[in-house]
Amino acid sequence: MEQNKILTSVKDRELIEKRRSQMIKGAITLFKEKGFHRTTTREIAKESGFSIGTLYEYIRTKEDVLFLVVDSIHHQVRGQLEAKINFEQPSVENFITVLESYFWLMDDMQEEVLILYQEVKSLKKESREYVLQKERDMVSMLERAIVSCLPFEMTRQDVQLLANNIFVQGQMWGFRRWMLHRQFTLEEYIDRQIHYLLKGLEIPPSTSEGTR
Repeated sequence: MEQNKILTSVKDRELIEKRRSQMIKGAITLFKEKGFHRTTTREIAKESGFSIGTLYEYIRTKEDVLFLVVDSIHHQVRGQLEAKINFEQPSVENFITVLESYFWLMDDMQEEVLILYQEVKSLKKESREYVLQKERDMVSMLERAIVSCLPFEMTRQDVQLLANNIFVQGQMWGFRRWMLHRQFTLEEYIDRQIHYLLKGLEIPPSTSEGTR
């Protein structure tokens, strides 16, 4: 399912993108405060800066808005990760840069990520499957970074497990920040996660100098 499959009576693609971006921004603000189920489409329209009638020109249901929010979150994560992975000149240092960028991004988007996991169950099966596939795509990006940047071969199974571990470690800062921020700054959290990751991979300390 793609965003352009959400029905709209508007033909102008630029206007559709603009209005839906406004909807996404407004909906995220409200979902953070009230959750998906307690937020009404009228409130989303008001927060987005237009009327309820205008809202329904661009979407059919409130679930469509949630889908757009979820899709936007994944798009931002994917875009920022892709910008950091240097497939032409891969190295351990590039791998570390990817990890640092991912952890910082998860901090910036911690509220959005929480919305993603709290509210995705409200999507219908087709949309839920689409969201899960987008998550698998992001894990696959981490897998490609691992294979490209690390100077040794790993089994397919080990690459998959490592990529999933990294994916969850980044999100853990948001899920457990109520506890972790009492013990670590974000910089310390990122530093120790990367330290133990590289140690587990038996990468020499000199290679990861500057990350601890």
